Amino acid sequence: MAQVPDRDTCLELLGRMCLIRRFEEEAGRQYQRAKAGGFLHLAIGEEATIVGTTSVMREDDYLIGTYRTHGHALARGTPADAIMAELFGRETGTSGGRGGSMHIFDAERRFMGGYGIVGGNLPLAAGLAFASKYRDEDTVTVCMFGDGASNTGNFGETMNLAALWELPVVFLVENNLYGMGTSIERHSAVTNLSHKAEGYGIEGERIDGMDVLEVRDRVSAHLEEVRTKGRPSLVEAFTYRYRGHSAADPEIYRDKSEVEEWRQKDPIENFIKVCVEDGVLSEEDVQSARDEADETVEAAVEFADRSPEPPLESLYEQLYVVGETMGWYAVDERSPEPHRGELGEDAPEKARDLAETVADRESEIERQHRPGVRE
Repeated sequence: MAQVPDRDTCLELLGRMCLIRRFEEEAGRQYQRAKAGGFLHLAIGEEATIVGTTSVMREDDYLIGTYRTHGHALARGTPADAIMAELFGRETGTSGGRGGSMHIFDAERRFMGGYGIVGGNLPLAAGLAFASKYRDEDTVTVCMFGDGASNTGNFGETMNLAALWELPVVFLVENNLYGMGTSIERHSAVTNLSHKAEGYGIEGERIDGMDVLEVRDRVSAHLEEVRTKGRPSLVEAFTYRYRGHSAADPEIYRDKSEVEEWRQKDPIENFIKVCVEDGVLSEEDVQSARDEADETVEAAVEFADRSPEPPLESLYEQLYVVGETMGWYAVDERSPEPHRGELGEDAPEKARDLAETVADRESEIERQHRPGVRE
């Protein structure tokens, strides 16, 4: 284990990990209560990888993840209120309640989102890194993805372009040993994923993803190297998820004894033990961090419950970027003079008249078919 840092840093690391753990536990509970819709993928057990990585990133660096990213957003500073509201599908969520668990997004903090497509974030990370290089900035993109994504075509294509163009990106594989329900031995011919990009000229390193201090130490070194040399690198964080692939996962593919064995390596409890034994933190500090996480998450649930749902009429808003330089993506042909479908307010008067006539006719037909209504 790397050297224990100062008290303030330890408190910050512990607080973030406790918050992520407590948030994930509560998200699972709210999902069972049918408050959180869609799919839910929990990262309980992977807190050290998340917090260790984000704690050494600069504010202007970019972070992009996949679909297990509540913790990534929390670690970058996104308020728990907004993330929980997004899970609840509320207007105050990070994506206005339209994305849900798999699509948390916070551009202000340069967390460029979670994505439901396995490996779909890899080429996007290359694009972010290319933008940094194009603008002659020294910002780095950190792309976090699972072991299963290392088998996708996007992985090979992105590694090739990142190496070819010397893009400032750190690819971080959160290797939790399973691609959904398939163990790494069954889904990957090369099980040491730190070697998977060597054929493209990208060096890799395997680290202990359950040790927040080792993650900090090694990811910091990779960030510095990429920032100064302008070449990509790959880090494999060997970690584990204590819950299933998703909230609906029956987990019939692994033994309970295996999960229990990994629980002995709990990243939060082991970090607490080291800090207390080293005299950097006290038991009171630890309890205070847990209590603060509890209060923050409880408040987030209350906030999400109070928040309004998006109005139905907003269903088709913000689907496209509409600008003067783009062509028509939709055409309204309800009148002799076709007009742009996305700009209903600019429709000719004849089109509006026809629309009102049709609406009146439909209302009359509906009225006539109601029980008890006769001609």
